[in-house]
Amino acid sequence: MNTDLSIEGLSGLEERLSQDLEFLQLPARNWVPPRRHQSQIVRDVLIVGGGMCGLAAAARLKLLGVHNTLVLDRASQGREGPWVTYARMRTLRSPKQLAGPALGLPALTFRAFFEAQFGRLAWDTLDKIDRTTWMDYLVWYRKVLDLPVQNETRVETIESDRDDPALFAVTVESAGTRRTIHARHVVLATGRAGLGGKAVPDVFQALPPELWSHSEDAIDFAALKGKKVGVVGAGASAVDNAAVALEQGAASVDLFIRRNDIPRVNKFTGIGSPGVVHGFASLPDDEKWRFLDYVITEQTPPPRDSVLRVSAFPNARFHLSSPIHEVSAEGGQVTLTTARGTYQLDHLILGTGFNVDLGERPELAAFAPHIRFWGDRFEPPKGQENAELANSPDLGPGFTFQEKQPGACPALKRLHCFNYAATLSHGKLSGDVPAVSEGADRLARAIVADLFSADRDRHFADLQAYDTPEILGDEWQDADAPEAVGQG
Repeated sequence: MNTDLSIEGLSGLEERLSQDLEFLQLPARNWVPPRRHQSQIVRDVLIVGGGMCGLAAAARLKLLGVHNTLVLDRASQGREGPWVTYARMRTLRSPKQLAGPALGLPALTFRAFFEAQFGRLAWDTLDKIDRTTWMDYLVWYRKVLDLPVQNETRVETIESDRDDPALFAVTVESAGTRRTIHARHVVLATGRAGLGGKAVPDVFQALPPELWSHSEDAIDFAALKGKKVGVVGAGASAVDNAAVALEQGAASVDLFIRRNDIPRVNKFTGIGSPGVVHGFASLPDDEKWRFLDYVITEQTPPPRDSVLRVSAFPNARFHLSSPIHEVSAEGGQVTLTTARGTYQLDHLILGTGFNVDLGERPELAAFAPHIRFWGDRFEPPKGQENAELANSPDLGPGFTFQEKQPGACPALKRLHCFNYAATLSHGKLSGDVPAVSEGADRLARAIVADLFSADRDRHFADLQAYDTPEILGDEWQDADAPEAVGQG
């Protein structure tokens, strides 16, 4: 048996995938009755965000027969998500063999994509997936499934339509032109900062903007050559940004870490299983909180390769037990004081993550006052108080937002939060590689059920109107019919 699939190339793999889909009778036929509003086509589902989660959601919906979808992304084609923008690690931290967004189709996995081009031996010798190759895979995934993505399009507002409250009116801007898209469901597949933005601690707020960057920013690392750079944080993004600064010729990089040690163990990885994927959402609230409070308290370590990438430079310094007490600026420099000393720096990079803050999401202004968060209804046990968890949206079974006051904003049951902020309600199904297929399936099945229920009268009418016979009446003879008796 030939195990070197590189002779197929991507064209051969695509033929294999096409045959798999044909054998499985996928995608299902488009069964959702079309709608028009104000002389325009109504989208059954509008997905905001064309990264991994948005593509997986669109693909699963298509396989289930919901073809009238549209995915919007503000980035240009091939630059969706973090992979070739602000992600600065060399490789993904996820194990290479994970199926990721493949939706149960072997020919749609990254492994199949990689081996079709480079062969089995290259796969066997591959350690981890290069992040730019992962981006190449997502570009191919979009193409081979023919997913409807519109790039360089920014969502400005999401509101209930004034004339038809069963629809969303979504105002978008593209190439200087504004238009309104009407949709029955809207999915926010908007990544780590999906319900807020960059977390910038108060102590840094007064610094001149030219003296600091957030790890998500488009940083001009070449301009930091010969400069003294400080990095705040010990997470993966902080360490990776420190590495790039060093590789681009920074005179020194000082990493300031609040804890007395860098986290060592990735706790959630240790219990990864289908049980967690499918069982977490059904846990009682206090148990969900207990699990995630523990994980957040323990923190996720940066990848070992990333730390080694930094420590390979003699001009890199790790400062533990160094919470930031004071920061000031004078003469184009930053003076930073920690519990262990004072440092003069030319530039700061904040690897301080993201927060949930609907005030930073103007597109959600119409719904923000109505969205219920965990902190609105859940009081954690003493000793487990956690502001990050309290500020998580309290989502329904289909990743839908829920109302603070029942009946005040019924449109929320058709607005879905399929991004990192869903973790407390659903587990890690909407932000990371391991279980994104399961998350997309849960989301799509909920939307499919709602679309069918909403159109049940139309489907019943179609049921009544269906008149294609399978029995034509000439297949048998009634033995008791008069003509049959006479013949006897």
